[in-house]
Amino acid sequence: MRFPPWPWLAGLLASLAVSAVQAAEEYSFDASSFEKKPFELGGFVQFKQEDFALNRDGAFYKLGYFGQSQRASLERSTATAELTGKLREGIGTFDFHTHADLQRDQLGHAQNNVLYEAAYSIRPDPGVTLEAGKRTLRWGKGYAWNPIGFVERPKDPNDPDLAREGYAMANADLIYNQDGPLRTIAFTPVLLPVQHKVNSDFGSSGHLNPAAKLYLLYRDTDIDFAWQGQGSRPGRYGMDLSRNLTSNFEIHGEWARIQKFSKPVTDTLGNVGSTVGNATSYLAGLRYLTETDTTYIAEYYRNGTGYSSQEAGNFYQLVDTAFAQWQQTGNGSLVQRALNLNQGSYGRPNPGQNYAYFRAQQKDGLGIVYFQPAVTAMLNLDDHSYQVMPELLYTGVKNLDLRMRYYTLQGKSFSDFGEKLNSRRLELQARYYF
Repeated sequence: MRFPPWPWLAGLLASLAVSAVQAAEEYSFDASSFEKKPFELGGFVQFKQEDFALNRDGAFYKLGYFGQSQRASLERSTATAELTGKLREGIGTFDFHTHADLQRDQLGHAQNNVLYEAAYSIRPDPGVTLEAGKRTLRWGKGYAWNPIGFVERPKDPNDPDLAREGYAMANADLIYNQDGPLRTIAFTPVLLPVQHKVNSDFGSSGHLNPAAKLYLLYRDTDIDFAWQGQGSRPGRYGMDLSRNLTSNFEIHGEWARIQKFSKPVTDTLGNVGSTVGNATSYLAGLRYLTETDTTYIAEYYRNGTGYSSQEAGNFYQLVDTAFAQWQQTGNGSLVQRALNLNQGSYGRPNPGQNYAYFRAQQKDGLGIVYFQPAVTAMLNLDDHSYQVMPELLYTGVKNLDLRMRYYTLQGKSFSDFGEKLNSRRLELQARYYF
């Protein structure tokens, strides 16, 4: 995939400017365009090309390519289509969100078709909504992480705005507005059942998993109190808040407590045990917009369910020991033990305990309208490994986004980002909305 050359972009921008002037001259107000339509359909198609420089010394490379031909790089092409729709009739609304993608690389191809959301809701009163179906709830104020996202799949910190698959559930929204310091009260009860083929990845089956969130708007401060009862997962509760200190400066935070959380741990020889106790996670962050339209986001995340540098280091040492044993003796039992651990907590995107996140994005960078350069950094504060991602985004063509990202990961042996599957990654992406 190639980006348009700059002379072509200059010509395009000039033509868009002329079109905008003509449109302004012909503009007339049409109230019907603001009315809710009985049926809406939209979505996007996307093509993404990725080039990975693989980290052949990393633990996750060894596990990911165990039993396969070894390689130093990988090129992957991905075509994605997402479709959203909404049908309104009376007080009822049905909406859906589908996802399909096809990936091809030197190792083969894979296809995925996932129903992200499909839910029916009724609104008998402006302050009452009842809903059942598959839904993605978004709890929490954090940008990269959400410690109180109890009933949702976790975000990808590399791309927090990506749509995610929801869970089958029944939920409601009860909203009350009033005058005074406490302006809004909203209550959201949830039932998230887990059976053999329903929400099976949420936890053990045979539970209804009640949860709830209470929202308060108090003196221009957004506050949430969240709770999930014990069931398929250990019980947990927490809160978040956010407030604009000025029109261009916002602060936010989250805090969560998980009761009787069980965490598998291993030593360097593959002896696996578990620790059980209450885990506390929290996040503190800010968002600041400068007068020159630069947006800064900074967050600190304490992952109470994560591994210390010593605990993570034991796992990385286990992988080294297991592969040395396999190469010398042909015995792969220890490798299989490491593979099993990789499928659990050790294989999470951010398995550590303390992280810092920073992002800066400039609107109309270099004086080019619709051009937004950005840089994102993520740091493991315990072992000082890190990832930096510069990014270029251009949205000057109607309904088309062009994006380039470059990931570089740095860290010593037995560190979080130093043991990842790849050490560098280049990503080119074109997305067309319809």
